[in-house]
Amino acid sequence: MIVKDVINEELITLPEVKDLLIHQREKRKQETAEEIELGYELRKAIAHVEIFSKLDAKQSRELVDRLLELEKMKPEIAVRIADILPLSNDEIRSIYAKERYTLTEEELKQILDLVLQYT
Repeated sequence: MIVKDVINEELITLPEVKDLLIHQREKRKQETAEEIELGYELRKAIAHVEIFSKLDAKQSRELVDRLLELEKMKPEIAVRIADILPLSNDEIRSIYAKERYTLTEEELKQILDLVLQYT
């Protein structure tokens, strides 16, 4: 598949991807009267998100929105945190490993407290 032009780009969490893929699967089933076999890529993608999604789409978006209110929080990192749901300061530090700054203990505690509210 050759992509000619990117129309829109948006960061979404893994549970939101799950909802989109399941919607796509249902749409394909409704398009044809007979049972169709899903493509390999779609089947694998759905299996992946079903295994690794820990929250539902609404909760993950709420968590991302609350994380974005914090200082030193980028949208990419907020989505990654909502997908992974780190449960320790070391896991949060590993997410921030490529950033040019480090988090204080207070900032780590704020992030961890938010994540623990959703687990």
